[in-house]
Amino acid sequence: MTTAWDNFKLAAKLGKPEKVPVALIVDSPWLPGHAGIDTRDYFLFPEKWLEINKGLLTRFPDVVWVPGFWVEYGMAAEPSAHGARMRFYADHPPAIEPIAEDLDFWSELRPANPREDGLMPLVLRMYKVMDERLAAEGLGIRMVAARGPMTVASWLSGISPLMMEVALNPDRVSKILKTVTTTIIRWLHAQLESIRDPEGILLLDDVVGMVSKEHYEAIIHPHLKRIFDEFDGLIRIYHNDTPCAHLAESLAQANFDVFNFSHEVDAAEIKAKMGHRVALMGNVAPLDVGVRGKPEDVLRSARAVLEKTAAGGGLILSFGGGVSGETPAENIDALVQAAKEWES
Repeated sequence: MTTAWDNFKLAAKLGKPEKVPVALIVDSPWLPGHAGIDTRDYFLFPEKWLEINKGLLTRFPDVVWVPGFWVEYGMAAEPSAHGARMRFYADHPPAIEPIAEDLDFWSELRPANPREDGLMPLVLRMYKVMDERLAAEGLGIRMVAARGPMTVASWLSGISPLMMEVALNPDRVSKILKTVTTTIIRWLHAQLESIRDPEGILLLDDVVGMVSKEHYEAIIHPHLKRIFDEFDGLIRIYHNDTPCAHLAESLAQANFDVFNFSHEVDAAEIKAKMGHRVALMGNVAPLDVGVRGKPEDVLRSARAVLEKTAAGGGLILSFGGGVSGETPAENIDALVQAAKEWES
């Protein structure tokens, strides 16, 4: 029997499944609220984490969850390995506070050791234990995730100092990104080694979308491509929900398979600019439609995305970003309904 995951993999490789797959990025901004528990409890009690993530498979059997069974502490794992401060809350993911805004402080940064530094060792242990638990039920963890180099760097120095240095001192930024990229590659490898049958990676980096095409190609592209090149053979998903149509042609050369992109850019424009080189994952508005809309609004928006981008395959229907907090379950049902009803 063809599964949702089978359809997802076919679409990710630019194929045309019988039905357009639906995939959603979910993590701690949505899951604790969806389950009605304290966000800290979601991080603290493995049995609750397991129950909530397994529950998604039962409640939404036609959805591929990306990365699925994600062991995360909001965005804290990568910056914590480099010493960033963290603050935990009852009703939303941790906040991260930069240590030093002066990028000269970070110029001699050394790559982190995922097996010893910050929250990373706890994530790795949780992956290993939970993957073994899931194996007993015929389940498993297929995909792991990391924040991208610009996002991690922005948590170390703050976004404004980083963007200022991109313009004024690009060589310094590139040096820091080189080190952070080494950390990310080590981190992804360590996670993949903690699970039995890995099939993909998810890299999330919205900050990339804030730079010019010139700065992207000169400073950021080599590091982004280095990450995706390292994991050739796996399904590689890149999430960037900052409006960045100006980077579409350049991003298509970064060697990822699937692009999860902003609802604020026209899906047809992104498809035209990227060509049939990258599968598209999107791009229903996650907040205005996914949270605030009614199911009929989701249906209408999803059908518009399908109309613009489904022809020829390589489309994965999703929100134009992760699932926002307080997204109603029935709006996810409407997304699935749109995909099931679509006839190309």
